[in-house]
Amino acid sequence: MTFKKDFLWGGAVAANQCEGAYNEDGKGLSTQDVAPRGIVGPITEEPTDDNMKLIGIDFYHRYKEDVKLFAEMGFKTFRTSIAWSRIFPNGDDVTPNEKGLQFYDDLFDECLKYGIEPLVTISHYETPLALAKNYDGWVNRKLIGFFENYVTTIFERYKNKVKYWLTFNEINSVLNQPYMSGGIFTDKSKLTKQDLYQAIHHELVASAMAVKIGHKIMPNAKVGCMILGVPNYPLTPNPDDVLEAMKQDRENLYFADVHVRGAYPKYMDGYFKENDIKIIMEPGDEEILKNTVDFISFSYYVSSCATADPEKLKTAEGNLFSGVPNPYLEASAWGWQIDPKGLRYMLNLLYDRYQKPLFIVENGLGAIDELVTDENGNKTVIDDYRIKYLNDHLVQVGKAIEDGVDVMGYTTWGCIDLVSASTAELRKRYGFIYVDRNDDGTGTLDRYKKKSFNWYKEVISTNGKSLV
Repeated sequence: MTFKKDFLWGGAVAANQCEGAYNEDGKGLSTQDVAPRGIVGPITEEPTDDNMKLIGIDFYHRYKEDVKLFAEMGFKTFRTSIAWSRIFPNGDDVTPNEKGLQFYDDLFDECLKYGIEPLVTISHYETPLALAKNYDGWVNRKLIGFFENYVTTIFERYKNKVKYWLTFNEINSVLNQPYMSGGIFTDKSKLTKQDLYQAIHHELVASAMAVKIGHKIMPNAKVGCMILGVPNYPLTPNPDDVLEAMKQDRENLYFADVHVRGAYPKYMDGYFKENDIKIIMEPGDEEILKNTVDFISFSYYVSSCATADPEKLKTAEGNLFSGVPNPYLEASAWGWQIDPKGLRYMLNLLYDRYQKPLFIVENGLGAIDELVTDENGNKTVIDDYRIKYLNDHLVQVGKAIEDGVDVMGYTTWGCIDLVSASTAELRKRYGFIYVDRNDDGTGTLDRYKKKSFNWYKEVISTNGKSLV
């Protein structure tokens, strides 16, 4: 495997899925604090005791212990997010919350102490609840100004600590998950396409504005976009299926097109006309969009198939979406099809299209792990299935690099067990580190190294040469 010397190996988490401390040190409520079942709903009036995210894995109080374990694995980077409502409790506050700012100062300092570069997502499925309720989230243009205040604050605060930034997590997921992704309070069934795509426009403008502000405050920093990466294969060679795959690719890639090329792609003109969508552009929007990203980051868990034949539209589960199952692939316990070669294809697809550095910032296997005692009396998890999944995907990353793709790094999703975004449960585990907490709220929150912990440590120490 040919990974460059400065390849950024690491792992990824999100604040709302691991931190807990949802009401401590001045933090306001976020959209996640009233979503105890993840994307399946319902939304509650107030936080409820059955919401696993309120405690998460208590990363807020245990981050030093966890970062030390990441350092033991040899992490070069650690991807996390800033909880917007920890900095501006209501989102539209004038003055930031100092205790929230200090927490991330302390977290980033702890990472840097071990030589771990923070990779920070500015908005990761966590809109201040007040912005969702009072403004209907990103449907309202006022959120651009609130976001501008937020990013200016954190860029100024952490400009000497964070070199790598991502604007919106899986920004294209707003198409399927408007509440979680866009803080849109209007029920999904009642949300018009006009309002949805206007909200997307506001996010794209805000993202470009963040790039502009970031480059001004931090000339040496890199600001990237982050998309949900799902390659679409035609189910058959039928030209209708091929065209359907192209159509579905464009639905996702238009977000990256705007981020990288600085303008709406022409193919969206037809879609907007067909669906009677008229994007309201304020003076200066087109100029702001020209502030393009330094790199493209993406998540990759599954591929999908596309067909124009309605009789073949059976669905397979995926990361916040459903697609047509591929008859050549196996699936995980949650129905997500496993396709390592799809990652190589996705990397080549994006690099051919954009010629920008790529960063795989989410990839992993959610599984039910069993904590056992090994021959030395230590508690662990024998997760050979996770090792195989990650090994097979990383081999394909190596092949993509040999294809000529510029890959900056790779951060596995949920490098320590955390609460699932899609199902809000902890039994769906991704990590190299087992956290003793169960879906009924029981557990000690103690941490245990899984077998994959030492496997990933060797991958990093050999810069990928141990992959098979």
